[in-house]
Amino acid sequence: MMKDVLSVKEIEPADIDAITQYWLSADPIFLSGMGVDVGKVPARDQWVQQLSEQIRTPLEEKQSYCIIWQLDGRSIGHSNARPILFGEEAYMHLHLWDRRVRKKGLGVELVKMTLPYFFHNLRLKKLYCEPYALNPAPNRTLQKVGFDFVKEYRTIPGPMNFEQPVKRWELSYDKFSFLIK
Repeated sequence: MMKDVLSVKEIEPADIDAITQYWLSADPIFLSGMGVDVGKVPARDQWVQQLSEQIRTPLEEKQSYCIIWQLDGRSIGHSNARPILFGEEAYMHLHLWDRRVRKKGLGVELVKMTLPYFFHNLRLKKLYCEPYALNPAPNRTLQKVGFDFVKEYRTIPGPMNFEQPVKRWELSYDKFSFLIK
């Protein structure tokens, strides 16, 4: 039996439709389970505009930076850093688009493959992730990767979210360098 081949790459114009489809065709219950307020999800043209702008913007000026996750050459998800303070810190978000590949442990390996893009390309000292506290999958993934749990608190973590409890996870460049050899 052939082992699944995982890979990651920077977003390209050809990836815009898949990301847009993920957000616009996702089950509202699934989105709510991630802490998303369905009424705040942008329209298709807004997604296309935002993602196209992200691709064109130089690394040092990016507001958001996206890495596409692939399984056997097929795009299955993405991780984006947003907001970004270039040379300092960023907040990572994790999204597996294809429900058939969720709960199979792929997220841990995909996050590990994504971290060098964020730390090296954005020259980060710290990377944070604040998933919805009631969504166990990303919280387990971050713990398994080696992120340190910092705290749980209530906030509105992003422009598409409702107020919610989040768990803040942190990975320093020094720990990243030790974990990813």
